[in-house]
Amino acid sequence: MTDVHPYYEVHRAAMEAAMRQRLELADDKLRETLPLADTAVLQFEIMAELEIVLSQMPYVGGDESRMSDFFMRFLGFLAIGRVLRRHGVPSAVIGTIQLDSYQAQLMSVPEAERMAAGRQFMSAENREFVREQAKLSREERYAGDFVYDFVEPDPGEDFEFGVNYRACGFCKFAERHDDREILPNLCGLDFAAYDARGIKLERTQTLAGGASHCNFRFTTKQS
Repeated sequence: MTDVHPYYEVHRAAMEAAMRQRLELADDKLRETLPLADTAVLQFEIMAELEIVLSQMPYVGGDESRMSDFFMRFLGFLAIGRVLRRHGVPSAVIGTIQLDSYQAQLMSVPEAERMAAGRQFMSAENREFVREQAKLSREERYAGDFVYDFVEPDPGEDFEFGVNYRACGFCKFAERHDDREILPNLCGLDFAAYDARGIKLERTQTLAGGASHCNFRFTTKQS
């Protein structure tokens, strides 16, 4: 068994359970794509790759950083991407499989719970939290972390608040571990994550796509 940072070790069981659920939700698509009569061996390979990803995950402050949750929720998708890439699956197809399974996973959570999470994210309290976290990020205490700015709307702009990511922890990780080809698939998951919680995300550029920053803009969706 590879060494995993103690912080992630505490959360290992939850991350492994989330991965198993994704694989179950993706089972039909995996059978069709490869093709396979049984995905048991493939799933074993992906879970073994997840162990490697866990050992590679950078520590960025644990519970003191909001980005720790982002690493735990999204970097596991690289395990799926790596294994499918080794099996010759095109990156675009990998992205579709990941997005479909993630959307299904999100929608398995009761709507009331998802909407409550969205309201909390858009709350004044969370905005202040993100603002303070942005300030801390610019201290760059952890080499593998994100660096970002909190963005208030200017007069005439109709989003509620935004975040400009100046440095991306996922990009750093992908560069370090040769995951650049499948990195954009992670970016595609953001829209699904916020939409499921009743939040409209607008983003026109990403660091992964070569831009100077990722421009996230958030607005509460009208019911």
